[in-house]
Amino acid sequence: MALLVAPTKSNLIKAKSSLELSQKGFELLDKKRNVLIREMMLLVDKARDIQNKIYDILDEAYAALQTVNITMGIAQVEDIARSIPKDENFEILLKSVMGVDIPTVKYDKAPIFPTYGFHNTNPALDRACEQFREVKYLMYEVAEIENSIFKLAKEIEKTQKRTNALQHIQIPKYKEQVKYIQEVLEEKEREDFFRLKKIKK
Repeated sequence: MALLVAPTKSNLIKAKSSLELSQKGFELLDKKRNVLIREMMLLVDKARDIQNKIYDILDEAYAALQTVNITMGIAQVEDIARSIPKDENFEILLKSVMGVDIPTVKYDKAPIFPTYGFHNTNPALDRACEQFREVKYLMYEVAEIENSIFKLAKEIEKTQKRTNALQHIQIPKYKEQVKYIQEVLEEKEREDFFRLKKIKK
């Protein structure tokens, strides 16, 4: 690759400039990759903690629901479940982490207003509703985090490819060019020097 470059001073300056630029680019991308990996690992730990919390609450919620089904009857519980309106009161916003758009779920934890009457219901139903509601908010969090992990992983992969290209292709190529041109120019200078000495003699 280096041998295709004409060994001139202007090409030496260009090769040195390209080498310096490639090395700086590699350093910046390497730092970016490390920051993204650190950010992603923090999110992985956070997602694991929330998922464990979800499983614990779901265990309690299903236990409460089982009690409700036994004490009130499945048909009545299904009627009450159908009367609960869908909650779609949230927004998806984006924030930037090292140039990567990360989704965030914006929502308000509204106070509970039961949509069912207290006649023929029992506290186990209230407990199950409260726990499933808590799971819903945790699901918002875990969905946001898992989506962020996916986006960061894709960006890390892209950054890794760029750092590899610079480290193993661009930087060695420009180093070879600089070495080749310098050697040819030094050889020329030596020849010119001996020629001048001969002319003087």
